[in-house]
Amino acid sequence: MNSVDSRASKSVRVRLAQREDAEKITTLINSAFRRAEFFFVEGDRVEVGGVLNFLSSGKFLLAEREHILLGCVYVEPGHLDSNRSSAQSRDRAYLGLLAVDPGAQQTGLGSMLMDAAEDYCRALGLRFMDIKVVNLREELAGFYHRRGYVETGTSAFPAEVVTKLSCHFIDMSKPLDVHKAT
Repeated sequence: MNSVDSRASKSVRVRLAQREDAEKITTLINSAFRRAEFFFVEGDRVEVGGVLNFLSSGKFLLAEREHILLGCVYVEPGHLDSNRSSAQSRDRAYLGLLAVDPGAQQTGLGSMLMDAAEDYCRALGLRFMDIKVVNLREELAGFYHRRGYVETGTSAFPAEVVTKLSCHFIDMSKPLDVHKAT
């Protein structure tokens, strides 16, 4: 965690979310995404029901300080992708909905959550992490490239999310070294 700002790591605890965290997670995601995506998305990114659906198929890792939610990230081990067979998906995880409270952004919490998510998936023996980055958020590609992710293709933005501008996802992937010390 040497690249993480000391303000982020000081007394921050990362834990797995429970179903009762769904409302707090929803509020955090919508607050963070509204700030970053207002220029092309109207309205909220997710509803409580959507977060509960995510919790039934994967895990949210939460970053908290003194029981206050500062950030979250979603991981789905064994994520089935339409471009891969179930056998190919078995050693992969999907990471998404990385969100940091606007007041805690630029402190390294995003990197801390990425490290925690990658370590969590390594501990499960998974070999690859896949992400989707919206093409209109040009700053994200550089963040993920610096973390070792490479572009693998493109995919459609969710049809249920109304956008002001045409957009799509840039698919990226990273091999997880399962022997890396955590």
